[in-house]
Amino acid sequence: MVTYKDAGVDVERGYEAVRRMKQHVATTFDANVLGGLGSFGGFYSIENEKLDKPVLVAGTDGVGTKLKLAFLLDKHDTVGIDCVAMCVNDVVCQGARPLIFLDYIATGYLDPEKVEKIVAGVAEGCRQAGCALIGGETAEMPDFYPAGEYDLAGFTVGLVDREKSISGERVREGDVLVGMASSGVHSNGYSLVRKLVLTEGRDLEAPVEALGGKSWGETLLTPTKIYVKPALRACAAADVHGIAHITGGGFIENIPRILPDGLTAYIDLGSWPVLPVFTELQKMGALTDRQIYNTFNMGIGMVFAVDAAEADAVIAALEACGEQAYRIGVVGRTGEDGERLVLR
Repeated sequence: MVTYKDAGVDVERGYEAVRRMKQHVATTFDANVLGGLGSFGGFYSIENEKLDKPVLVAGTDGVGTKLKLAFLLDKHDTVGIDCVAMCVNDVVCQGARPLIFLDYIATGYLDPEKVEKIVAGVAEGCRQAGCALIGGETAEMPDFYPAGEYDLAGFTVGLVDREKSISGERVREGDVLVGMASSGVHSNGYSLVRKLVLTEGRDLEAPVEALGGKSWGETLLTPTKIYVKPALRACAAADVHGIAHITGGGFIENIPRILPDGLTAYIDLGSWPVLPVFTELQKMGALTDRQIYNTFNMGIGMVFAVDAAEADAVIAALEACGEQAYRIGVVGRTGEDGERLVLR
């Protein structure tokens, strides 16, 4: 007789993983969550949401190759925050408040203790974002992943009144670009990061003076900042025309996504402090400004386009949430070269 366990899938480990994660998941529940884990679907009530024209906004993303560093350092308690952040930070760009989150963890060998650490991080991210972790999937897939490795992805749904939704279509010439500080590299560009950093036998856990005494491992596994609460505070304080989440593709790809045709973002270099990690990566790779601003967030994780008269109100709202915010540029007409983002 050949059993499922003989084939590499141990359902008992799966049961143990669920038992371990339940305590973390429950900390994210609010009064709108109906039931707990274990059903075939998660229930979340929106009957108490008083919106004239409610619109659902959904987003999905993963942690990417940042996970490779988590495997190398055997640290799994923060990548769940990254997973949540990459999803909810996208949704809030539309002015939506994230309501629910679901995760997906796939691995070749299910280690309940490791899964608990991952889900504890997801739950922490959900608490920071103010959304409920109402379900997910943990899949044991023998022979599919290298030993000790896994993949992690997530999905979120938010809610916004249609009249208050943000698409970028109202961004106009003369708008000021307000940037909110990032916590580091976040979860983008790690294929390049690993190529630059994991060379010459570098010790990832040794203190590095150029990184303020932190190690490369600590610096690179710093979780992605979750911007939901300060972003919504900014939207309540001013008429925000557009919001860009600075993810893969950096400034050059993401800011133009909120600009109507004929407009360009003019970014004033030196208007905010570039984090040391980016300075070091740029030197290690001999990257031009254009190259590095097309890959990383450079210390700015979210950008708001607002009328010049309201820029101070946005900055004040963000600072009231403990965030650092800066005027980093303006929106102007596109030049003859057709560039949608200009570094100056």
